[in-house]
Amino acid sequence: MSSLPLVTTAERRRRLGRRHRLAPSAHAATVSGAADSVVALHATDAATVFLSARARLSEGAPATIERALYEDVSLVRLLSMRNTLFAVSTELAPYVDASTARGIAAKERRTFLKHLDEDGQGLDAGWLAQVESAVLDALDAHGPATGSQLSTAVPALRLKFVYGRGKKYETETGVATRVIRLLAADGRIRRDRPRGSWTSSQYRWVHTEPWPAVPAAEARAEIARRWLHAYGPATEADLKWWTGWTLTEVRKALAAVGPDEVRVGDGATALVCPGDTGPEPDQEPWAALLPSLDPSAMGWADRGFQLDLAHRPMLFDHSGNIGPTVWWNGEIVGGWAQRADGEIVHRLLGDPGGEAERAVAAEAVRLAGWLGEARVTPRFRTPLERQLVAG
Repeated sequence: MSSLPLVTTAERRRRLGRRHRLAPSAHAATVSGAADSVVALHATDAATVFLSARARLSEGAPATIERALYEDVSLVRLLSMRNTLFAVSTELAPYVDASTARGIAAKERRTFLKHLDEDGQGLDAGWLAQVESAVLDALDAHGPATGSQLSTAVPALRLKFVYGRGKKYETETGVATRVIRLLAADGRIRRDRPRGSWTSSQYRWVHTEPWPAVPAAEARAEIARRWLHAYGPATEADLKWWTGWTLTEVRKALAAVGPDEVRVGDGATALVCPGDTGPEPDQEPWAALLPSLDPSAMGWADRGFQLDLAHRPMLFDHSGNIGPTVWWNGEIVGGWAQRADGEIVHRLLGDPGGEAERAVAAEAVRLAGWLGEARVTPRFRTPLERQLVAG
């Protein structure tokens, strides 16, 4: 028998409840603390940031999260892991930027310049630099602006180019979205308050300074350490999937952390932070309704310890994006949705027991009250979410 410490499935679920700030006694006092507990909050859907933070906060209305994003700026959105938009604390942002976002930004710039060159209009790196400078000048002069407003202020943003000229997928597209995306990826602009409510993704943009430089290897080691604390026991494959790093980058980052090896409930081996092999304290029973793409469901490539694989087809879309989920004590036990009239409806997959049913029902009532007049439809819709909305 292996001499490695054993971390059971029940233990892994207790870790998730406390470390991900989902058990009420572990709730965070600040929005940045809620984000740090899971390293980063998914931000592809504007509402996900708010709903994920809400589930981990001791208290706080949507306005509290808006204040963190747009006034205190203790939380920022970055194009980072897996070329996906995440919201991270400003303390962690330089490490996310150096470990991941810098490489994405450089690749996106090369790709865009290649497309411009293939288009044949003479739009090159010099032209792009002038347009980017004009965008920053416009933001300095006029303040926060949407992409449409920037296109009015900077006529060059209204230019179009042909993507894939001569190919079956040839398409004429505007440069504005690409230029703004590059400036954001480079950390020279950031997303400010959207037009409309907090559920909107039509952001205004503001000029900002790039993040302080951190050596890439140091940054990756810091991200790996924090990820292991939040998601361990986990594997090299899990970290590679979550970050989008190369296998070499993953192995070097883990070597810098020096993780311990443990056994998990299915008999496999996994990694934890150095010395992090002891038991997790017991916690009170807890229920949570988490949004589409919540980090607690998206932190691992292998989610077998928290989800019955028979339920996966109902909860994921065809691309592997998880929808809104119902949790009981660290296990995904169902899904939920919001109907047009604001009602929160849910379905449990299996029988988690009467205590779970009552706790989930109470949590649905609390979520409906928190949302108020806001309406949330996930960008990536799943079979169960569609069924619940349809009634």
